[in-house]
Amino acid sequence: MSLHGKRIAILAEKLYEDLELWYPYYRLKEEGALVQVVGTGSADKYESKHGYPVKVDVNADQVSADDYDAVLVPGGYAPDHMRRSPAMVKLVREAYQQGKIVAAICHAPWMLASANVLRGKTATSVGAIKDDVVNAGANWVDKEVVRDGNLITARKPDDLPAFCREIIAALSEQREPLRAQAAR
Repeated sequence: MSLHGKRIAILAEKLYEDLELWYPYYRLKEEGALVQVVGTGSADKYESKHGYPVKVDVNADQVSADDYDAVLVPGGYAPDHMRRSPAMVKLVREAYQQGKIVAAICHAPWMLASANVLRGKTATSVGAIKDDVVNAGANWVDKEVVRDGNLITARKPDDLPAFCREIIAALSEQREPLRAQAAR
C-alpha cells in the first residue's frame, strides 16, 4: 500500500502521549503520506507527557479540512487542551463532515465529543473516558480498534499497530489523493 500524495494532519498540544503521536507520524510517512503537525497556536512546540518535544508545522487557524485527507488526534492529556481551541475543534468537525478520515486514540475522543461527531457512532477509547464517549452519543465498545464510517478509534498505545493498519487501509480505499483531485 502506498499513501503517496495523501496529506495527514496530526494534532498536537502540551502533554500529548508520546507513542500516540510519533508512532503514527513515522508509520504514515513510511507509507508515503505527507504528515503535518498542527498545533492550537499556543506554542511553536509542545512537550509530551514524558518531556519529548514536537515542533508544530502550522496552527489550526491557518489550515482547513480541505487541506487534508485525514486528521489524527493523539491522546494523553493534550485533547483536553485541544478542545479549548475553536479552530482545532472546527478542523476536526469539518474533516468529519467532509467524509475525511478522523482517527482518535486513548483520550482523543474528548476532541470528537467537543466536535460533536460521536452521536450515533460506535467508538472506543481508554476506559477512563468511556462515560464521556457514551454521553456524547456513541455506542462505546472495548476493542483495540473500531472503524465506523470515516471515524477510527483505538484505546491505548498497545493498540497502535491495529490503529495504524486501519488508518492506512481507510486512506488506501480513497480514490485519489486530495492534491490530485484539486489539480483537475
